[in-house]
Amino acid sequence: MKRTLHTGLLLCACMAAAAQENRPDSTDIFYKHLELNEIVVTGLVGDTRIREMSSPITVVQATDLMSRASTNIISSIAREPGLAEITTGGGISKPVIRGLSYNRVVVVNNGIRQEGQQWGDEHGIEIDGAGVHSVEILKGPASLMYGSDALAGVIIFRPEPQAMPGTVSGSFSGEYQSNNGLLAYSLGLRGNHSGWVWNARFSDRYAHAYRNKADGRVSNSGFRERAAQAMVGKNASWGYSRLTASYFHLTPGMVEGEGSNFGYTPALPFQHVRHYKVVSDNTVNMGPGSLKILLGWQQNRRQEYEESASEAGLDFRLNTVNYDVRYQAQMDYGWKFSAGVGGMFQQSENLGDEYLIPAYRLADAGIFATASKSLGEWTLSGGLRGDIRWLSSEALEERFVAFQRRFSGLTGSIGAVRPLGEHFTLRLNAARGFRAPNLSELGSNGEHEGTFRYERGNRDLKPEYSLQGDVGLDFTSKYVSVTSAFFLSRIDNYIFAGRTGEYTDENLPVYAFRSGTAHLKGAEVSLDVHPIHSLHLGTAFSCVYAHESAGDDLPLIPAPRLFSEIKYEFTHDGHLFSNAYVAVNLDWNFRQNHFYGKDDTETATPAYALLGASAGTDIVIKGRKWASVVLMGSNLTDEAYIPHLSRFKNIGIHNMGRNILLKLIIPIG
Repeated sequence: MKRTLHTGLLLCACMAAAAQENRPDSTDIFYKHLELNEIVVTGLVGDTRIREMSSPITVVQATDLMSRASTNIISSIAREPGLAEITTGGGISKPVIRGLSYNRVVVVNNGIRQEGQQWGDEHGIEIDGAGVHSVEILKGPASLMYGSDALAGVIIFRPEPQAMPGTVSGSFSGEYQSNNGLLAYSLGLRGNHSGWVWNARFSDRYAHAYRNKADGRVSNSGFRERAAQAMVGKNASWGYSRLTASYFHLTPGMVEGEGSNFGYTPALPFQHVRHYKVVSDNTVNMGPGSLKILLGWQQNRRQEYEESASEAGLDFRLNTVNYDVRYQAQMDYGWKFSAGVGGMFQQSENLGDEYLIPAYRLADAGIFATASKSLGEWTLSGGLRGDIRWLSSEALEERFVAFQRRFSGLTGSIGAVRPLGEHFTLRLNAARGFRAPNLSELGSNGEHEGTFRYERGNRDLKPEYSLQGDVGLDFTSKYVSVTSAFFLSRIDNYIFAGRTGEYTDENLPVYAFRSGTAHLKGAEVSLDVHPIHSLHLGTAFSCVYAHESAGDDLPLIPAPRLFSEIKYEFTHDGHLFSNAYVAVNLDWNFRQNHFYGKDDTETATPAYALLGASAGTDIVIKGRKWASVVLMGSNLTDEAYIPHLSRFKNIGIHNMGRNILLKLIIPIG
């Protein structure tokens, strides 16, 4: 079964997202869309059908991830309407949802929020993309479910499904990319016997320096990534219990705009990023519902080597313990109910001889209750949550002064969904979000090699509070599907960094954190047309505009974007080449004239267009699928471009040029 879903939201007068699904045994887009609406996703009251969700959500399925050209998992989903990425070369990407990023986006993996020092500019997401089966993207304030930091939304990475009872299965995948010589492979196995389930995966990928038409080979832009994961669990009549352990190790080179290292092994400066995680996921059936208990431990170790390849300068070690306990039930008279507590404990240490932020301790606690009910044709949902965070930093030499802060927030959400006749669906949602300042914003004071700047924190910063409204209207007919969404948001005490006009003795610009009132508005609209058998025409447009009350534009806001694709499917007959297709796409990024220009913090970014193409097929012999092959090309015209959200923009280094990718997946069992 092959599904592709693009959903969105909208508010200025823009155009946006796409909703489409492709199934070998169905050519009627109307019925496909109905089936997509039955997909179960994460909702306020637990697992919820998409058609009952009042807030905008996008689901990216495994077949979509396989057919996209990217060098990391965030780049794979960044084409979705309302999403973007802050890039650091080819190996590191940070997710952006509707113009908001860093600690305003919560990433959930293996059931718990990923804590990997995401406050840093060059800090990516420590997740093995080969082990991701599907992705849910919740747009808009989700503090009600996830507490502080989910101001922009949540990205949930779903693992591979369990094996069928009594079977052992798996897959081997390989990948090659021509531009940066990327070589990758991944082997995964899973089993299910007498209620005992298990899986294991090992992945390895490495790349040398990438090239583009303007800069040639970009020195020291290669990277190495290695990951492993194992799970064992028990399914029973009382519920289930699973224990998952994972390891991730990334070694990226740090680009400085000079040098001649073009090989696979990074030269100075470079980083070692290691992430360890253990998660216990348990569900116990109780009465009309279930009690869910999630416990997790994770450690993120980030080492930066500048002068010596054997001794780290910056060396951060972050330990986090996560907990989430909730009861979910479906009550009489159509009520669904969920209530619980959740939070985390953190300890960050400085182990090197250079410092950017002080060591600190953090404790989070939140309590929440949510409910939903169908009233006639309306489906209503909402809830309340209270959070409190304690933060204590330590003194160090003369650079950092010890301080303590306590932050609290009350958040809530209310939404409604209603079908309007046979073809339309109306979605309404209002939510209040909360985010406490992170330690970098409060206490940073130092030079950071990877950011080309000196950062200065502000201990007087207040928590961010947002109020956002969403209006969505979907249309589905036999041959056409349209999804539109508008949003309007106000964020009090919005925190961002800007240049002060000062420079250090090493000629680095000084950035200081400040806050103000931010106003954001945007839209996402998508159109999918299925005029004849096997032909799909899709286009999606998204935009966001953001400014302070004083009128200045906000930094790090993506330019408006239009993504269009034509796809033709040849066969679904189960013969030698089955589910074969070809596709051509155009990714048009408009000029970004809305930028934060004080003290030359940002500059305008020209428009650019990227042409891509792909073709793929399953190879079937005697009724059995032996392999899936995908050939892709990105930036086929070898355009020289720098995205507005590229961290290399201020040193004039362009993104990757023409790239040809080949993927092979061989099922096992």
